[in-house]
Amino acid sequence: MNRKEAIIKALDLKPHPEGGYFKETYRSKGEITTDSLNPEYSGKRNYSTCIYFMLTSDTFSAFHKIKQDEIWHFYDGATIHLHIISATGEYSEHIIGRNFANGEVPQLIVPGNSWFAARVVNENAYSLVGCTVAPGFDFDDFVMPTRAILIAQFPQHEAIITELTHS
Repeated sequence: MNRKEAIIKALDLKPHPEGGYFKETYRSKGEITTDSLNPEYSGKRNYSTCIYFMLTSDTFSAFHKIKQDEIWHFYDGATIHLHIISATGEYSEHIIGRNFANGEVPQLIVPGNSWFAARVVNENAYSLVGCTVAPGFDFDDFVMPTRAILIAQFPQHEAIITELTHS
């Protein structure tokens, strides 16, 4: 068993719909009531949630968005390139890792309602991160569009959208 397989087994990670593997590790017991949230939310939400998330070089995290801010915490493995397209169409690329001299950061915040995708930089490698979401994650807040829909919205970013969408 290689290190990637050992981590998947030890942390009991399962396939994630956007690509990679995950396991929820925390969901607060406290909840935010519907009347205290923005109208875009369809019900109450936990204060916060957290997952382990592993990407491998043979897959990627496809462009998707959630309503909440999402904080990525780097734990182990190869560097990740995270791509963000803001609601207004501004594109940015970020490097998550621990080679600080090379401009990598161990923590990154993806603003809510931004489209984002990620991939491992090195071949035959993995990256293990944690993702924290507040208000807590709910699949009702998750949107993963088709390639055509995202390109129609942001034609200026067709190349990166094509690379980091499944269809």
